[in-house]
Amino acid sequence: MKITLITGGQRSGKSMYAEQLALSLSPNPVYMATAHVWDEEFHERVKRHQERRGPEWTNIEEEQWLSRHDVSGRVVLVDCLTLWATNFFYADGAEADVDTALATLQAEFDRFTSQDATFIFVTNEIGSGGTPVNDVQRRFTDLLGWLNQYVASKADEVVLMVCGIACRIKGDPLPAPPLGGE
Repeated sequence: MKITLITGGQRSGKSMYAEQLALSLSPNPVYMATAHVWDEEFHERVKRHQERRGPEWTNIEEEQWLSRHDVSGRVVLVDCLTLWATNFFYADGAEADVDTALATLQAEFDRFTSQDATFIFVTNEIGSGGTPVNDVQRRFTDLLGWLNQYVASKADEVVLMVCGIACRIKGDPLPAPPLGGE
């Protein structure tokens, strides 16, 4: 079993990097989508992601209970922890207690990653922009920050994406890019 966590800001290249990594590790990886589609704009985002992936991917849509799916022996990309945490934070249509949601997320993460598989998780680094102005945003930022720390502590490698550039935070160094290209 191996766990990779890929984090960064919005439009930093996280998903593209994760997809390329998964394809480099397996000719037929699993793509586990955690998104709940709220509106038409978000539906279009999901559609663009789906169109970017080819038929070599096994697609699974799962908003909460990742461990329901047997991915033993596979390379599985979970995109993303931010949306996964959102699904627990707003369970039953109301904001959840942060401690309860975090404990549930950690337990489900542990159940899921107890399988003998290679896991790639994508998440957002939302706490870098300052303190949110309202209570709901602050509580969700806390939840995701603590979840990201938990997953990073369990991960073999952590990659921070900045402007489409992968920066290794934990694990073996990334190979140097080729010299002299465009």
